[in-house]
Amino acid sequence: MKKPPRRTAERILATALDLFNRYGEPNVATTLIASDMGISPGNLFYHFPAKELLVNALFDEYVHDMDQLLPAAADVRDMEHAWFFMHSLFELIWRHRFVYRDLNDLLSKNRHLEGQVKGVLQRKHQAFEAMLSGLQQHGVLTQGDEERQRCATHMVVLLTWWLSYEYVQNPRHALEDTNADHSALRGAQQVLGLLLPYVVDAPKAQLQSLMQVYSA
Repeated sequence: MKKPPRRTAERILATALDLFNRYGEPNVATTLIASDMGISPGNLFYHFPAKELLVNALFDEYVHDMDQLLPAAADVRDMEHAWFFMHSLFELIWRHRFVYRDLNDLLSKNRHLEGQVKGVLQRKHQAFEAMLSGLQQHGVLTQGDEERQRCATHMVVLLTWWLSYEYVQNPRHALEDTNADHSALRGAQQVLGLLLPYVVDAPKAQLQSLMQVYSA
């Protein structure tokens, strides 16, 4: 059966996300989005009277997807599952990478994002704490309460600003679609590398092996 055509509002969001990811949100005007779609600016304005509403809708999609994924952290029981979970996080971040690339600029002018970003960071922190606690309960690592708190914070910071680091390294090409897999793998490797001082012998060897395989 032939799929029905997507509604105009959905197409606008998809196009805006692609252009924001490619060029950065501050560099994309609504007229460019309309032109890329082959619709009139008035048609776009009918669905989204302000660019900020477009950004808010895309950010809300990102938050929804993130909140669907984060509870899986509590089910992580070994390093292979930890790797899969972390890679899934970075894939999600990549799909909404304009949020991370332009985060400071967006926060300076968008009250909707300003009110929600802190909550997202807190939920990431809680998810990482749950993952670390589960790994400890299953004998994968050893941490005190303060160490677990610090490690979760470091993981959130690295997760949140990894794409900024990648962008600074290669501003012209780092955030192109062709680099998606490499960026996600490098990010997952760096975040899970924070666990190496705490992982016990056999799981540590497994983590090191995973890092070497995916690096290759």
